[in-house]
Amino acid sequence: MRTTGNTHPTQVISVDFADPDLLQDGNQWWAFASNNHKTIAAVGGSLINVQIARSPDFNSWTVTGSDALPTVGAWADPKAGNQGAAVWAPSVSKNKKGQYVLTYSAAVKGSPGKHCVGAAVASQPQGPYTPQATPLVCPLDQGGAIDSGAFKDADGTQYVVYKIDGNSMGHGGVCGNTNAPMVNTPIMIQRVADDGFTPVGSPVKLLDRSDLDGPLIEAPSLTRTSNGKYVLFFSSNCFATSNYDVTYAFADNIMGPYVKRGPMMVTGTNNLYAPGGQAIAADGKHMMFHAGDVGSANMGWRGAYTQIINIDTGSQVVSS
Repeated sequence: MRTTGNTHPTQVISVDFADPDLLQDGNQWWAFASNNHKTIAAVGGSLINVQIARSPDFNSWTVTGSDALPTVGAWADPKAGNQGAAVWAPSVSKNKKGQYVLTYSAAVKGSPGKHCVGAAVASQPQGPYTPQATPLVCPLDQGGAIDSGAFKDADGTQYVVYKIDGNSMGHGGVCGNTNAPMVNTPIMIQRVADDGFTPVGSPVKLLDRSDLDGPLIEAPSLTRTSNGKYVLFFSSNCFATSNYDVTYAFADNIMGPYVKRGPMMVTGTNNLYAPGGQAIAADGKHMMFHAGDVGSANMGWRGAYTQIINIDTGSQVVSS
């Protein structure tokens, strides 16, 4: 399988807008991103748990300044250090009931350094979303869970993919997990009911880190091609280093096995620094990801970039 980008990545949001997710709703595009605590540190303002941006055409984007998730679930710690609830990597989809479902990672009460994935529901894409009282997935004994992403298969079955945050239990080093013995950070898939957030059955492991991935893999986004192949985009290595990337794996069945290919984008691609945290829209063509600038201390500002991709029947994924 080969994916070719037929447009160059374009920065569309210049403020810190990390871990973006995409939703097309009618003729309107929406993007959602992690909390804005870095922007507050630089220019002040109020803490926003889930940032929102909108676009009428996928080209011109406006950050609304509103919070899609003003209140987190009762399980989450609303005061986890300078990040408030430390809300990361939101994902928004529309369920079979016509409601909008936001899944998000947040710090867990009574478990310092651990995150789990929760869900919230709204009647419009921009929210405000009402959180569920209990998390969707919370494997604290494995390190917790982050980086959820929604996926609806061709038959209408709904899933949530996520990363088990094993490196939060690592033994030190880069991203907490380059000192032996290194801990697994698997990407999992959970089938959910028609409401988009109630688990059905048990989660299944799709992929895990290898030595080539450094301390972790994360930020999964799943899509299906027109000829029935499944492509799992993800990031590997540590987000705080120049090794962070956009890469992918493919499979003939949604549950795998997935074969790693790529990477698609690395530091230096189109003058990007540490691209990652990508999301693929439901159409399998529109991509948004975050990146810094070459030579920057990337963990200051991570602007959002868009790109149109085309998945064909070759054997690799490349960026234009």
